[in-house]
Amino acid sequence: MPEPSAEDLRIAPSPSRTAQLAERIGRDIRAGRLQPGEKLPTEQELIAQYHVSRTVVREAMATLRSEGLIVSRQGAGVFVADHTSARPFRIVSEELKSLVEIENVLQLRLAVEVEAAGLAAERRTDEDVAAIGQALRNIDEAIAKGASAVKEDLDFHCAISAATGNPYFPRFIQFLGPVIIPRQTIRVGLETVEERRLYVGQVQKEHRQIFEAVRTGDGKLARRYVRDHLEASRDRYRKLAAGHNR
Repeated sequence: MPEPSAEDLRIAPSPSRTAQLAERIGRDIRAGRLQPGEKLPTEQELIAQYHVSRTVVREAMATLRSEGLIVSRQGAGVFVADHTSARPFRIVSEELKSLVEIENVLQLRLAVEVEAAGLAAERRTDEDVAAIGQALRNIDEAIAKGASAVKEDLDFHCAISAATGNPYFPRFIQFLGPVIIPRQTIRVGLETVEERRLYVGQVQKEHRQIFEAVRTGDGKLARRYVRDHLEASRDRYRKLAAGHNR
């Protein structure tokens, strides 16, 4: 692996250091700086190089593995995959740098999640309802701590998609990962804990509407509330971006 410079090793503070690390190593693989078959540094070496936690390194490796960029060989380590040119579709955090790109992601979510919510309402089990309810409580706990609740938000949408009974829905949402939650990549206007709490609190009200529609088995209402939620997310980001650019 090429020796990174001090500048290269600097990971900026972010709700997703995992995404940044995965993207950095992925760039080296795509650019040919890391060759097929080349062994990556050990977990401890990556922790020391990039000044991140073990969890960040492991999750970044899981991301790269899911993209087909690396492979693990038991007892030998982690290596660059032999065929990295045939990579699956994904959305990378580096692409989400403008409101237009955020809206494109929300449009994709509308196409998938509106129908998923309707199916979830029609097919949900008691276990599904319990899982969605727990995801809601986890968001509440994150809000109370002043956190961004990005992971908890993603877990809520994954729980809804899992309730469809169609495994491809949750697999798709999980594959896209936290980048589908736009406040991870555009955080203008949410600098203080109180601003984040108020913002995520409004999002949580919309989540509760979706949950109630799914819980009561109202597919039509569930579809409507998810559409309203995602369109409201779009409007909130437009407002934040407009205020930031004044």
